[in-house]
Amino acid sequence: MKILVALTYYRPHISGLTIYVERLARALAARGHSVTVLTSRFAAHLPLREELDGVQVVRVPVAARISKGVLMPTIGFVANRLVWSHDVISLHLPQLDASGIALRARLLRKPVMLTYHSDLVLPPTPVNMLAGMVVNASNNVAASLAHVICAYTADFADASPLLARFRNKVCCILPPVELPEVTRAEAEAWAAARGLAPQHPVIGLAVRLAAEKGVEYLLQALPQILQTHPGATVLHAGPVDEVIGEQEYRRSLQPLFDKYRSRYIFLGALDPHEMAMFFKLCDVHVLPSVNSTETFGLVQIEAALCGTPTVASDLPGVRVPVREFGIGLNTPPRNAAALGAAVLKVLANPEPYRRPRPELAAHFAPDRIAACYEQILQSLLQN
Repeated sequence: MKILVALTYYRPHISGLTIYVERLARALAARGHSVTVLTSRFAAHLPLREELDGVQVVRVPVAARISKGVLMPTIGFVANRLVWSHDVISLHLPQLDASGIALRARLLRKPVMLTYHSDLVLPPTPVNMLAGMVVNASNNVAASLAHVICAYTADFADASPLLARFRNKVCCILPPVELPEVTRAEAEAWAAARGLAPQHPVIGLAVRLAAEKGVEYLLQALPQILQTHPGATVLHAGPVDEVIGEQEYRRSLQPLFDKYRSRYIFLGALDPHEMAMFFKLCDVHVLPSVNSTETFGLVQIEAALCGTPTVASDLPGVRVPVREFGIGLNTPPRNAAALGAAVLKVLANPEPYRRPRPELAAHFAPDRIAACYEQILQSLLQN
């Protein structure tokens, strides 16, 4: 099949949605399909066209930014050509341009499979409120035009207002997750080479510095944790200063970062091999997200593949890895005291929250997830 995959941000952007689509696109290409990704040229240095891991990437120039989104005046012209030349369309939302691409596909009688990764929740400003209304309207139009809608879990599908409206055409497919296998000795050597000598226990945080990630609640829980473990260190992997639309959030947390500068270490963005090293170093991983912008948390499975338990917010979808695979604990969102208590409980006895790597890897293997997409897309094409 010739598969057109459309999303707002693709690599080298870093987010759970981007990583999901990258893994899916690579796996579909590895299964013999011709895969093209239609996305934004969100940074001026990026080429308009290139091939990455067997996937053709077409980037559309960005004329302006609104909040976390982009405006691409020429995307319609590019979409006309690409929709016409492909067999099936895989849309990944939230995405402002999804409705226009879905409409073109319908007019050209091309099957549309939509994957709904999360709700769009923006900081409450007039510009963000307008942007949210426009994107949510586009999402709803795209969902109404799609033949099949994919969600990560039934737990999130039942809780999402958008998915609830189209529940009759929603299917659930776990996300693709993979990470290299490394040893503790390799991780310690990697840390030493970076000049890292964190005191244990090490608390890992693997998120963009964004308001929906709830980083402040981990910072607020640190006094409680340090009372029991005075040498505890937080390692934060992920983009910090370059996160689109989050400069004000960064500034709001600076006093807490300054207060705990000796206990809080920023590692920046890491590649997959480095992420494996990072998780292997951690004694516990924390995902304190606060709203439905987070709907699963791929990092929970990445941590578990490295033998590291997670404490994650009890949110629809986000709680599924803990509930179904027993890889950690859930706590109420926006509750620093509960978060701190759960971290201490896991640190005191982590073994009950560890699962065999092969068991988890099989559930989330990208080839397995790509096979599920392949089956659905081929069925749509035949019908």
